Amino acid sequence: MQLRTNNLKYTIKITLCAVVFTASINTKLYAQEIIEEAVTDTISANSDSITTKEPVKQFQRTKIDGVAAVIGENVILDSDIDIAYKQLVSEGVSANDVSRCELAGSLFENKLYAHHAIQDSIIIRDAEVNSMVDQQLSYMLNELGTIDKVLRLYKKDNLEDFKSELFEINKTNRLSERMRTKIIEDIEITPEEIREFFDEIPEAERPLFGTEVELAQIVIEPQISDKEEQEVVDRLNQFREDIVENGSSFATKAVLYSQDPGSKSTGGKYTLDRQTNFAKEFKDVAFSLQEEEVSEPFKTDFGWHIVKVDKIRGEEIDVRHILLVPEVTRTSVEKAKKLIDSLRTSITSGSIDFKEAARQFSDEKETREDGGQLLNPTTGDTHFELTKIDPILYDQVSKLKTNDVSLVIPDQDRQGRKKFKLITVLKRYDEHIADYSQDYLKIQELALRKKQIEAIRKWQGEKIMDTYVKVNGDYRDCTYSGNWLKKEK
Repeated sequence: MQLRTNNLKYTIKITLCAVVFTASINTKLYAQEIIEEAVTDTISANSDSITTKEPVKQFQRTKIDGVAAVIGENVILDSDIDIAYKQLVSEGVSANDVSRCELAGSLFENKLYAHHAIQDSIIIRDAEVNSMVDQQLSYMLNELGTIDKVLRLYKKDNLEDFKSELFEINKTNRLSERMRTKIIEDIEITPEEIREFFDEIPEAERPLFGTEVELAQIVIEPQISDKEEQEVVDRLNQFREDIVENGSSFATKAVLYSQDPGSKSTGGKYTLDRQTNFAKEFKDVAFSLQEEEVSEPFKTDFGWHIVKVDKIRGEEIDVRHILLVPEVTRTSVEKAKKLIDSLRTSITSGSIDFKEAARQFSDEKETREDGGQLLNPTTGDTHFELTKIDPILYDQVSKLKTNDVSLVIPDQDRQGRKKFKLITVLKRYDEHIADYSQDYLKIQELALRKKQIEAIRKWQGEKIMDTYVKVNGDYRDCTYSGNWLKKEK
């Protein structure tokens, strides 16, 4: 659990890579290629890497850690590419699916974007990067069990050196992302350009859009009793007294008792500033404290907390917190189940409309006012393509017809507490060949992506020629989409 205000069910899973490997775009960019890649979610408006597949090369290393390339003031080591490989493999990517040349080209691009981001005075806050590092370490600890195993895997001698390396990698990646965003942020597309893009696609080659649905849901959460809430508050007050009056270690208590897996292993530690995407109540309390001060218990959507400020550094603060989550009684769970069963009966009998029932009874604040209607986090609209939705959600809705209501679905909240939901299909769009009128928004998105990719490719080509670039050793034998060797064309 992370102290984020986002509804985790509607956000894309956070990538906990230390190195970002982006998909690539061929130098020759045909309309059909753009469509096929976009439809399968392999196009990214923020990437322009290598696409030419090569056999995996196993280079004979002549140095313990040689310099693969220098891009501007940035050095790329052989070990950087090794780390990229390990990250991909740890996420289930086969080492046979990507070559060292591809990883090298991707890192070259990141360094190029990062170099020019600094030249353009793009600023990445240390608190933002430190928060990413904390998340990554927490993920690694959860996967491997101990920090010693993490350090052995990445061949690092101590935690501080590893954190410093992760900090630099993450900062480079964030600079790179911001630079790519800046390149395309002002690019717009006109209706005429959209029409021209669509007309250039031969009818026989127009994409097939899969079946889509619009969905709504009702969520019922068991209520927490006043008694359970008070027990948690009393326990946190006891922790606070032990720390403030008796000198107990806040970090030790966080390790032993905090229910936040995202910070438990590091003694409840986070680094944040006012822009960090934490719960507002959490930031308000944290920034009201002096160094070494411990807060009174306070509540967020995640549970009850106490917070201690370790260090104030200008606009950034290092804090520790302990999170306790009140227990839900069996009686409350049974009451919630009874309510949602009753709601389903009323909806299916026609006594109440699904959307009206959501407005009146759903406990999900993010969707309640819209009658429970869900937004697709990937596209920002209300359409979900069945073949691309979460497998669990697919199982729940794939067989539903328009206005059908699912059976009661057991679910869990962010703290693992049981809740219940109903889902309905508001509208269903069958699989079909792209149609300009019906699929205008999708076609607009494809046309805009094509224009953005062309702008990124043009920018990259110009900046490579204007930037100091030196590629060493076996990496000079790779085939790149970018002109990293500055060969005459």
